Amino acid sequence: MNIFRNLIGRVWHDPNAAEVMKISEGQLYLVRSGTVRGARECIYNDAMATIRRVASVEHNFQLVITRVYEEGDQELLEDEEETDEERVFLISEELEFRSAVSEGEPCFVWRDLDGDVDEFYEFMAPGTNDPTRAFFETCMYRAMYERKYRKSADDTTDADLQEFIRQPSSEKDKEKAIDPATTTDPMPATTSETTVASTATTTTTTTEDTNAEVLLAHPAELHVWDLDQGYFVKQADVNAKIAQHTSAGPFDYWLLVTKDESALLAHKITSDMNQRWAPKLMAFTWNHISEEGAQSSWCLRFETTEAYEGFQALFSRALWESLNNYSWDKAKAEEQAYVLRSQVEDVEMQDVEDDEDEEEDVANELDKSDEESESEPEPEPEEENAMPPLGKGERNSQLTVGYKGDRSYVVRGDKIGVFAHTGDNEVKYHATIGHLATPKGKEFAPSRVMLHDKDTKMILMNPTTPNSLFSMDIERGKIVEEWKVHDDINVNHVAPDSKFAQMTPQQTIIGASHNALFRIDPRISGNKMVDSQYKQYVSRNQFSGVTTTESGKLAVASEKGDIRMFDSIGKNAKTALPPLGDPIIGIDVTANGRWIVATTRTYLLLIDTLIGEGRYTGQLGFDRSFPANAKPIPRRLQLRAEHVAYMDHSVSFSPARFNMGEGQEENAIVTSTGQYVIAWDFAKVKRGQLDKYEIKKYEDFVVQDNFKFGDDKEIIVALQNNVLAVNKKSLKRPTRASIATPRRSLRSRSNIVNAPF
Repeated sequence: MNIFRNLIGRVWHDPNAAEVMKISEGQLYLVRSGTVRGARECIYNDAMATIRRVASVEHNFQLVITRVYEEGDQELLEDEEETDEERVFLISEELEFRSAVSEGEPCFVWRDLDGDVDEFYEFMAPGTNDPTRAFFETCMYRAMYERKYRKSADDTTDADLQEFIRQPSSEKDKEKAIDPATTTDPMPATTSETTVASTATTTTTTTEDTNAEVLLAHPAELHVWDLDQGYFVKQADVNAKIAQHTSAGPFDYWLLVTKDESALLAHKITSDMNQRWAPKLMAFTWNHISEEGAQSSWCLRFETTEAYEGFQALFSRALWESLNNYSWDKAKAEEQAYVLRSQVEDVEMQDVEDDEDEEEDVANELDKSDEESESEPEPEPEEENAMPPLGKGERNSQLTVGYKGDRSYVVRGDKIGVFAHTGDNEVKYHATIGHLATPKGKEFAPSRVMLHDKDTKMILMNPTTPNSLFSMDIERGKIVEEWKVHDDINVNHVAPDSKFAQMTPQQTIIGASHNALFRIDPRISGNKMVDSQYKQYVSRNQFSGVTTTESGKLAVASEKGDIRMFDSIGKNAKTALPPLGDPIIGIDVTANGRWIVATTRTYLLLIDTLIGEGRYTGQLGFDRSFPANAKPIPRRLQLRAEHVAYMDHSVSFSPARFNMGEGQEENAIVTSTGQYVIAWDFAKVKRGQLDKYEIKKYEDFVVQDNFKFGDDKEIIVALQNNVLAVNKKSLKRPTRASIATPRRSLRSRSNIVNAPF
């Protein structure tokens, strides 16, 4: 990078040069991994990228992507009410900026900080020469250096800038780095085994690749879900293998399927596989989505119990290591047992009475199509339910359902829509609380909101002021107070003091940073943290959510995937459940503390906190520790692989919630993914029927959903551009007719067979 020092010196310090560096030709894309909205969206077909100095703030720079118009296009757009001519990004290390190669062309990639966690921007620059691209990168890294250290980058060395240089991290980039040339043609959904084998004849076999070590191989039947016929169709008798690709790192594992030593499938082992186990059938099902977005559902059926159990154990270990980047052999024995128990299905939970519900034969998965019924099209929501247009590019982002005021509130940019519950499963747009701003008048879009004090107030979190909370008077529709919590501690999450505290005048609330829990009392002078009720835990806990029981006990989740249970703030956790490896993005608990539901992107994790053996049998994990050798059995609630194939997108759950109301027992769990609202019958789940869910599809994407308070039937649903209510009875058993997305046949999809070795 120092080869550019003289050139940088000329442009960096020119007082008349607002623009430091420019690439005049390219295309801007928004890339979404693991979402329903499409893997890649073109934002500007013709664009230029500029590094611009922020004149008003020293050591700050912007990355500006500007749409380029062809001659005559600008005049045609002048009469439009709004245009989207440029996108501006403050240059900082949080962008995770890096250079990459996409579709064989050089590009720059950075995170969309205002979007979902899996959204990135990609600026393709195919016509730009290598020195220009390298110079652009150097300027980006210098800008990051200056913003972070608040000083000039003139005396920096290559080593000083190294901390800002990132390597490709997406699974797509990693797969390409292995060997993109060996990807094969698609495998048609047909019963012809000879056709399957012939599609893979051009691939190299696993054993010929010195970088791929086969750890296990067992004979099995390979099936694929036929989207037209509605059942699994046998493809071939194959060898199912788990391999470790040592050149990509110690924890890079692949599921391989071969026939006559020719590779038919090679799928990287990740949580996106949505894997499910069926011990009675000795079968394993999973999903795969290709680089082109083709979703498919597969099944391996093993010949013996020993083969099935051996495959399951090694797969579970490989997945855990890849998620935790940590050796399985270094995990404690009780942690290993906990992880393996989470993979067990078809086992009834303890302390639950049987009933006479009709059970379906799971063998139908392989040889019988689902019964289908004609589904009525989803009616368009009434226009009166929609919030007025609020600004270019804005959409609904959060939903909170009222407790006392019979209202729901939806965040949209720096505004909040208020919706009245009218009864009969309807909501009606009532008003907009506009231009949310601090008491000093600085507008902001809240990152989180929570109702407070009998629904008379709303607590808002401002992403630009992370160590403060803001109190809004709902009746006045105005933020009236800033609560400075602490000078040095951020408030990342808040929760009510107890499950139903929002029904009362209770003033204190629970706060969490990335590694601390504390109580916040807005009535005390100065900083609002109660010093005597502050507890900081070991570093890098990465707390991602907190929830409380009716008696005020706490469950805390983390981005690492572990769950802690506390009887009160200021003490160590009574129970700490080890991580399965997937980040937890939401957590909820029943009022009595008996059940916890934690949400990851691809599955819900249900925990029974009742201690079943040992000295403290009959007590809850909030009050006593589980015996080391008898931790609870975590249950995964996830969608069946064939249903995901019909949805034609990767699962991305919103935080799941129990229905709740004072004096009511929870009987349902609701969440959403993409265009779908999904609800589990909690009574059936407690009996071990983990895949008995119902579903409803909408034309728009679901942002968040939750039960109306005190009602176990009415669900409030916030779509990207609308809000509505739905009766739980209108959710139906998932079938091809009720959930399928219009799509091409599997037979025309490319890269269904993907053997990169």
